[in-house]
Amino acid sequence: MTETQVTQTLLAAGEETQYDECIKKILANKKILAYILRNTVKEFKGMNPDEIAACIEGEPQISTVPIAGGRTNQFFHSDSKKTNQKLERMKESYNKNLPENQTISGMNTEDSEIGEGLIRYDIIFYVRTKDGVSQIIVNVEAQKNEPNTYDILNRAIFYTSRMISSQKNRDFDNMQYNDMKEVYSIWLCMNMKGPSIHHIHLTNEELIGHHDWKGNLDIFNIVMVGIAENLPEQSERYELNRLLTTLLSQNIKERDKLSIIEKEYGIVTDDGLTEEVEQMCNLGQGLLERGISQGIVEGEARGESRGIAIGEERGREAGLLEGKVQMIRKLYQLEYSIEAIAEIAEMPEKQIREILAI
Repeated sequence: MTETQVTQTLLAAGEETQYDECIKKILANKKILAYILRNTVKEFKGMNPDEIAACIEGEPQISTVPIAGGRTNQFFHSDSKKTNQKLERMKESYNKNLPENQTISGMNTEDSEIGEGLIRYDIIFYVRTKDGVSQIIVNVEAQKNEPNTYDILNRAIFYTSRMISSQKNRDFDNMQYNDMKEVYSIWLCMNMKGPSIHHIHLTNEELIGHHDWKGNLDIFNIVMVGIAENLPEQSERYELNRLLTTLLSQNIKERDKLSIIEKEYGIVTDDGLTEEVEQMCNLGQGLLERGISQGIVEGEARGESRGIAIGEERGREAGLLEGKVQMIRKLYQLEYSIEAIAEIAEMPEKQIREILAI
């Protein structure tokens, strides 16, 4: 399947996919990423967001660019002249199909391996530490909610492990394991009960005796960020949660979103961010209104006295499911395996087969 077919498949998936892509574009704004890094990566604690944004190398990659199985390392950032030349040719090819203000740089957003199905990175990039010498690899994943078909932390562990293992022959050669870069996989989970931030990392527990084992325990990092619908109070403690809730909540009007991020966070919204926020609000409202209409009809047909409330919930689910069904059918037509489709749609294989009637 060609790169063009992948792009067409995603575009054909309907409003839900557009909504998802819009969220990724907003989160990939360097000022937004700067606040994410400031509140999740210890290296950037207390730093000015402008200084952090300047440390992000190139433009964070958010487009779905597939690569052949087992070739991940060839397309990440590298100081190798030969690899950089190959990357530049890839950029030129893909950039022809991208908007003027969106270009490929840095690394790939999808990782594919034979027998594993498709692994997608929502946003992935390199960031220099404040000393300008070391690099950290950061992956940001946006989730509508905590999935019920698998444990999300297990998926985060898998992503983080792949970010580490793919560095061999790209960021370090042979047995030079001391050259491995720290990695952060940051998961933003919406529709949670309350705001939260958890850092999952390695620790050294002494069971018997003492020995100073050499090594960097800071290489492996997962950060889980819970985002609720209700806007947290304005405080240093909830700085990141308040920003993300402002950007992603459907309960906050567009003008209020822009006002908060400008006045409280100093993020200028005339650089394309305003357009992305507006588009996200419109797409989200469209999905919600269509779902509410479908749900109200269903509720009234069953004689529910709480038709509007029940209809809103059921309708929201119906509207989102419709987009997934379209995507599943398109991927099946393009000869994706059931296993790969289940990974992309985040649904059980049994449910995928029921939708496809196979």
